[in-house]
Amino acid sequence: MPLGPVAHEQKTHFFWATALTMVAILPVFILVPVILIKYRRKKGKGIYAPKWESYGPLEVIMWGVPFLVIFVLSFMLWRATISLDPYEEIEGVVPPISVQVVGLDWKWLFIYPELKIATVGELVVPVHTPVSMILTSDTVMQSFWIAALAGQIYVMPGMTTKLNFIATQNGKTQGENTQYTGKGFTGQKFDVLIKNEEAFQAWVAQVRARGIALDSETYNRLAMRTTRVEVQKELGTAQMPEHALYFTLTDPQLFQSVVMRYHSGKPLNMEQQPGTEKFGQGEDAAEGAQP
Repeated sequence: MPLGPVAHEQKTHFFWATALTMVAILPVFILVPVILIKYRRKKGKGIYAPKWESYGPLEVIMWGVPFLVIFVLSFMLWRATISLDPYEEIEGVVPPISVQVVGLDWKWLFIYPELKIATVGELVVPVHTPVSMILTSDTVMQSFWIAALAGQIYVMPGMTTKLNFIATQNGKTQGENTQYTGKGFTGQKFDVLIKNEEAFQAWVAQVRARGIALDSETYNRLAMRTTRVEVQKELGTAQMPEHALYFTLTDPQLFQSVVMRYHSGKPLNMEQQPGTEKFGQGEDAAEGAQP
């Protein structure tokens, strides 16, 4: 069920596209068995017309209806592409909350730079507050999707993309990676919690109190090729929930350093490859890479 206007518009567009497509598809499903029965070899009642070549009204219907369907669908898609542009910020009564998203193997890291916290396995946003995301990947290309709130968008290493949405009601849903990325792909999901402002601030205080420092060593351990469940056993504490990891942000430039490590113009050596212990040392390590 949609929890925001973006997902609601996408649902409406999907149903209209399906209904218009059925205009061309349903006659085929109906007429094929009718023709097979009527014109069958034995006991058929159809008229045999071997020299029948064309019939004007039928030609108009056969080609005109699909043409109209394609035209209407194209117009709807054009309008939806403009109105649902993921890069366009959503206006609200309060300023948007910024979230930086890093795709890892096989988990998502959510950084709240203004709040100086970060999480894995759990994304919490306040209701009626625009959310402005900037996303990247620190591994292979991945596909970020929260079906109940926003559309799917790809993330790639060394590049950033944006996603904007707003939740209009409290609730809980799930996000995931829809791009196959290896054995841990099926477990790359996360909970999305929508809370009122008071509950959201209480959650922020909880993360700050229970989180561990997200320094370079901790990030390197997150970047290993492990699922959220596996890394939970390694980094989780008794104060954290079973399904999420909480961090305090020690480096406000962490997201930028993740993006820029791929812009040095030099290949990463083995110690800097995703899944190795020294991966993620930043620009200093990149400078030491051998061409």
